[in-house]
Amino acid sequence: MPDDGASNALDSWIWWHTQGEPPGPALSWGNVEIAALMLVFNVGVSTWLGLGLSGGLIVASIRCVVQLTALGFVLNQIFMTQNPVYIFGMALALGLLASAEVTFWRAKRTFPGMFPGTLAAIMGSALTVALLGNAYSLKMEPVYTAQKFIPTIGMLFGNCMIGVSIGLTSVMESLETHRDRAETVLCYGASRWEAIRPVARDALRAAMLPTITNMSITGLISIPGVMTGWILGGADVLQAARYQQIILFMITASSASSALFAVLFCASVLIDKTPALRLDRIT
Repeated sequence: MPDDGASNALDSWIWWHTQGEPPGPALSWGNVEIAALMLVFNVGVSTWLGLGLSGGLIVASIRCVVQLTALGFVLNQIFMTQNPVYIFGMALALGLLASAEVTFWRAKRTFPGMFPGTLAAIMGSALTVALLGNAYSLKMEPVYTAQKFIPTIGMLFGNCMIGVSIGLTSVMESLETHRDRAETVLCYGASRWEAIRPVARDALRAAMLPTITNMSITGLISIPGVMTGWILGGADVLQAARYQQIILFMITASSASSALFAVLFCASVLIDKTPALRLDRIT
């Protein structure tokens, strides 16, 4: 196996699995069922205190099993073929799901063009960062190697989704809460950008704060998920730590850029070219 820096952590895991020698005992559905029994406590607490979360917890557990199993079958086929069409098709599917999650399931309020704008922000940022990071930091060759590219861009999509969701919500709530201030500024001749800038600044700060906080406490309070996975896979601990550092920097960059594009797009829809405040576009 090549010893090429951070990518060695992932290479070791892939090597073990392609050689049919997993670093630990094979897990069966029985092992999953034993772990699922631990959720009985959560259901009991919800029932006892009348939280009304038992049904949601059960549904979420079933979705977790079904979705991850289906994903496993799909990824297994993609990993065997290494077809770029399937690899980027999978990335597109993940991006569409992330954008739909933000627009249709997480958002309490929407505005015209929210889905395509969110899709462009998430896909553009995550794909650019993934390709650049995989090529120059993780030293992938080719950069779209399925075993590395799909998990990496999946993590970027997940974090972009959170940042974009927070940013869009902040813009809409800020303009509604401070409507008088925005209209006053526009009445006094402020340009579109001058009206958008303070709203965008506050929204970006709110969107980026979770990622920055997570990065600052990583390795201090808990071992992050990616590093844990590679250690369990038998990779060298220091190589796993470097891989985690690279992934965190990629996550931070993609989250910030996707939130920036989404926030500016939202603000430009709600403050038109006139410029005039258009809260009637929020539904």
